[in-house]
Amino acid sequence: MDDVYAGLLFTRTDLALSAMRYVQGIEDPAIFNHSMRSYLYGRFLGEQQGLHPGRDYDDELLFLGCLLHDAGLSAEGNGDQRFDMDGADLAARFLTDQGVSPERVEVVWDAIALHLHYEIAMRKRPEIALVTAGAGFDLGPEGPHTLPAGYADRVHASLPRLHAAAVLYDAIVGQAIDKPHKAPPFSMPGELVRQETQAVWPTWKQLMTQSPSWNDYDGYQPEG
Repeated sequence: MDDVYAGLLFTRTDLALSAMRYVQGIEDPAIFNHSMRSYLYGRFLGEQQGLHPGRDYDDELLFLGCLLHDAGLSAEGNGDQRFDMDGADLAARFLTDQGVSPERVEVVWDAIALHLHYEIAMRKRPEIALVTAGAGFDLGPEGPHTLPAGYADRVHASLPRLHAAAVLYDAIVGQAIDKPHKAPPFSMPGELVRQETQAVWPTWKQLMTQSPSWNDYDGYQPEG
C-alpha cells in the first residue's frame, strides 16, 4: 500500500492490496477516498462498541466490503440494477476471480447490497454492519461517538474529501437519469432523482391499481 497511507490502520494482505489497486483504477478518486475512509471509520466505530479485528470480526472482509461498497458507481460496475446491487455483483465477480471462497464472497456481497439499509445492516455480523456504519459516518458523523483529536485531519490529509457527497450524488443521479430503472420510486437512488428532477411519484393506490392488478380497491370501503 502506498506510503501516502502510512500511519493509517489499513489491512495489508495481498488480497486487500490487489483490491485497492483494482478499485482505484475504476472509481472516481472522490469515491475511492470515501470508501477508504469508510473502513477507517467503520473500524473506529467497532472499537467504540468493544469490537476488535481478529477477535470479533474478520478485518480483511471489513476492508473489502468498505473498499468495494460503491463499485457500482463506476463505469465498470454500472449494470442494470440499483448501484448497490451492481456493486455487490461486481465485488463478487472480482473476489471469485481472486480465488476467495464462496462463504467469504457472500459476506462481502451482503455488506455491499445492504449498505443503504441501515436498520437491517446493523443487525448483521460486524463485517456487514460496520461497512454501513463507516460509510454513513464519513458522509455525516452523527451519534455519541467522537473521533480522537486530530484524527480526522490525519485521515483527510491522506484521503482528501474531493467533494465526496456531491460526487456521490452526481454519480447516483447520472446513472439513474440514463437508466431510470436503476432508481425505482421509494428507493434512495429514486429519492435523489426525484429531488433532482422534481418528478412526482405515484401514490400507493396508484401503484396498486395499475393494470394488470388484482382489483383490491374495487368496491373497497375503509372501516370507520
